[in-house]
Amino acid sequence: MDSTESAVAAVLAVAERYGRQASVEHVIGADQSGRRLAAGAFSVSDPDGSLPHEAFIEIPGRPTVQIHTFSEGDANITLDTVEFTGVPREQAPAFLDAVFGGRAWIRTRLFPASQVLIVPLPGDVTYKEPVLGTGNLTPWLNSIIR
Repeated sequence: MDSTESAVAAVLAVAERYGRQASVEHVIGADQSGRRLAAGAFSVSDPDGSLPHEAFIEIPGRPTVQIHTFSEGDANITLDTVEFTGVPREQAPAFLDAVFGGRAWIRTRLFPASQVLIVPLPGDVTYKEPVLGTGNLTPWLNSIIR
């Protein structure tokens, strides 16, 4: 996926396949984008003349999913309260498929006490993020503890 628009289309297709509704908010232009400080004040395009395009996708339900794609080619994906930062944009659909397909799980340790949300993707790629605030797990996070 070489564009934000193609990533959004692929994510929406995965959500639809699992019967989930999604809302999308597009942000276009360097003056609107959160990461475009190099473009200069009141500038709409980047120095190379391109228009940066970000999108924020929200999928309610269990789990609540938020995906913020960036024009630099990465995405931040939040599952309930756990945020995965810097996920390559082209892996967002596979990430979502793993979550909705029931392949995401939480590994717990007693000593030292910790919980880690693990999302395995095809091709031997696995994303792991610590779950903070173990006393405040959402129902979905509680349901995937192994």
